[in-house]
Amino acid sequence: MNKRHWITALTSVGLGLGLLAMPPASAAADNFTAVTAADKSAKAKKPKQAKAPKPPVIPGTGESKVERDKRLLRECRGKANAGACEGYAF
Repeated sequence: MNKRHWITALTSVGLGLGLLAMPPASAAADNFTAVTAADKSAKAKKPKQAKAPKPPVIPGTGESKVERDKRLLRECRGKANAGACEGYAF
């Protein structure tokens, strides 16, 4: 590398280190407010609402057992009683 590239590289590194050495603006002491334990307990907490239980879902298809039974009864009507239709064909 020639001399000009070295000077540019060193200047960039120097500026980068200078920016890292500066304290952040958010560290200003005039914006500091102390929070005590009394302040924390004064906040009102919302009661957690109970959620309705979800029906169990078969992981592969994303449908519940009742939905699967209805679908198989509908799709297997008139087919051979074997494979996925075993017990659902009439």
